[in-house]
Amino acid sequence: PVPPQVPYQPSSPRQVANALELLRGRAGKTVDLGSGDGRLVLEAHKQGLRPALGYELNPWLLCLANYRAWKAGYHGSVSFLKKDLWKVNLSDCHNVIVFLAPSVKPPLATKLLAELPDDARVVAGRFPFPCWTPSSTLGQGLEQCWAYDMKEVRREAKSRAQEKSQL
Repeated sequence: PVPPQVPYQPSSPRQVANALELLRGRAGKTVDLGSGDGRLVLEAHKQGLRPALGYELNPWLLCLANYRAWKAGYHGSVSFLKKDLWKVNLSDCHNVIVFLAPSVKPPLATKLLAELPDDARVVAGRFPFPCWTPSSTLGQGLEQCWAYDMKEVRREAKSRAQEKSQL
């Protein structure tokens, strides 16, 4: 089954700040899955997270993101690609930003577990991953963001699987 398309909802300045604070001090390829107008990718690039790129299917939002990159002087430094996040290989990504609807989180969790390296960090905005325990959170209510370190997420999943097999 194809996961549902998610209506676009721009991130607030506080959501962007919280998400990027949870990536402070990190390095490596940073992607925003469903990057919308590109604000998270541009801010990640400003903070030194490189390369920074966004995947977005909506052509209007891609145009807007590219325009914003050009206006900020980052044209050619950041990328916005019209690609389906379900078909993109994320094995070389160290930082993943996800501001997507709750319905997308369970199938996306499976994809991220299968593809991301152990040292990757996933930052979710608006809605947490229901089966993962965050390593840290920032903000309250709609501004809240959750950070998940893949090594910890995998350790937790493994121990849950072992508990189930012992029942």
